[in-house]
Amino acid sequence: MGSLYDYTLERLELVLSNLLSLLAETIDKVASMPNWILETERLYLRQWVEDDFARFAEMSADPRVMKYFPKLLSVEQSNQIAAKCQQLIADRGWGFWAVGLKKSHEAGRFIGFVGLHEPQADLPFAPCIEVGWRLHPNYWGQGYATEAGRAALEFAFEVLNANEVVSFTAAINQPSRLVMERLGMTNTQSDFEHPAIPESDPTHPLARHVLYKITRREWTASNGS
Repeated sequence: MGSLYDYTLERLELVLSNLLSLLAETIDKVASMPNWILETERLYLRQWVEDDFARFAEMSADPRVMKYFPKLLSVEQSNQIAAKCQQLIADRGWGFWAVGLKKSHEAGRFIGFVGLHEPQADLPFAPCIEVGWRLHPNYWGQGYATEAGRAALEFAFEVLNANEVVSFTAAINQPSRLVMERLGMTNTQSDFEHPAIPESDPTHPLARHVLYKITRREWTASNGS
């Protein structure tokens, strides 16, 4: 008859073996997870590449692009955001995709990002999936944000099986609010103060944010799925 020590050791070895097997399965799943590339009539939504970082840094230092954000970003700060977007897509296959043109003399050129994100900020409606965008000014007014946003919403509802998707911006950001409405999203009338704006400055023009939402049922009804 084996001792209690031998029995305990065998149990621990079994538990450890099971944990190692589970870890190996998890690693295999992550390694095999696809980095989805979405395609629209005029655009690709793809993984970020190194050449995109400089273009994004240019956008991040442009007052027109950053008009509705608290501040301009340094190259280092911009690269950190781009790297985070890249890593999240590598980890789970989706996120804020880099957007490239399909057919033009600039084919493949990075024009910004559009996609989905799970914000980590202390937001009153979290946890959630948001759809968001940020494009280079040279490509504004051509419907690219709406076109890519629709592809992102389709992915959210048909691949991720999300029940709803939100989008939010500063209340004074009319251009983004128009994109949200073109995507079929509805203003929830649940305005909130964004936690990134210091509470000591409640009159800051970017403090008040609006929250838009679209449900799976609304998306299906409007897209005939």
